[in-house]
Amino acid sequence: MNPAPLDLVDAGPRPARASRLRDLVARRPEAITFVLLVAICVAVSVANPAFLQASSLIDIGRASVVMGLFALGVFVILAAGGIDVSFTAIAAFTMYSLTVLVSKHVPGLPMPVIVLMAMAGGALLGTVNGLLVHHLRVPSLIVTIGTQYLFRGFLLSFIGTVWIMSLPPQMGAFGRMPLLQFEAASGATITLPMYFLVLPAAALVTWWILNRTLMGKAIFAVGGNAGVAARLGYNLRTVHVFMFAYAGALAGLAGIIHTCANRQSNPFDLVGTEINVIAAVVLGGARITGGTGTVLGTLLGVLLVVVVNSVLVLVGIPSTWQRVVVGGFILLAAAFFVTCQKKS
Repeated sequence: MNPAPLDLVDAGPRPARASRLRDLVARRPEAITFVLLVAICVAVSVANPAFLQASSLIDIGRASVVMGLFALGVFVILAAGGIDVSFTAIAAFTMYSLTVLVSKHVPGLPMPVIVLMAMAGGALLGTVNGLLVHHLRVPSLIVTIGTQYLFRGFLLSFIGTVWIMSLPPQMGAFGRMPLLQFEAASGATITLPMYFLVLPAAALVTWWILNRTLMGKAIFAVGGNAGVAARLGYNLRTVHVFMFAYAGALAGLAGIIHTCANRQSNPFDLVGTEINVIAAVVLGGARITGGTGTVLGTLLGVLLVVVVNSVLVLVGIPSTWQRVVVGGFILLAAAFFVTCQKKS
């Protein structure tokens, strides 16, 4: 009996491998994000060992905090099948309003109170989003595009347009407070700020809400099918208000950290970062249609976007081309995820 041709012998394992890859993407999409992140880091570190220096890694950590807080809020809304593009306007509104308030009216306000006020203000604006989404019964994208312009317009018209270059002392001190500090070989002082701890703390709280509470189950149920979730007894109004208020609170927190870290308050800041944040959440494995995703995947997606941006700066890509490269990368990666998920 003649042996089977070589191409027939090898034909079996290839579809099996492809099937296993699709299954992995469907079940654990954050694993693919992690592999992609590691591959990029290894390739860049081989080409330029300076990438793995402590200073570069700490810069990546610092850059991940504000984007990570935004992304956690976006993920909660995305898990319920919605989308929010007003979070940067909420952050700008709260951070600038509070800076003006503390600078001109209550200069002795303690920093913990300022942080809590930022979160409360963000939650209030987020609640406006949630109520509008529920009662108008239109897509949340349309609502939050409108409120984005509303919040920014109110800020610029009634609160101020002037950059505040000198922050109140307690805000400046919070931005400089070190968690880890050491001297590099070059003699420069490398500092990991204390506010970095806010991101893992927020991630843990978000994970607990989504995985250990009835509200988390309701959010994923609404993302799977809102009609079925309502018939099962979930209160859609409560879900909408909670998730937008929670995302708003994280946006307010991100805004005050952004101001303290940059040691200035600019009402025009953060414009245009919405797409990067939403892309990070999608690259972390969350579907736009809702019902899926993990907090770990969201954080990995944030790291992926931050690392890609850092690599472009490191290799000297002009700023005019960085958006082109990042946009192309996001399209390719997202197309890979969507293709694998459709075939699974």
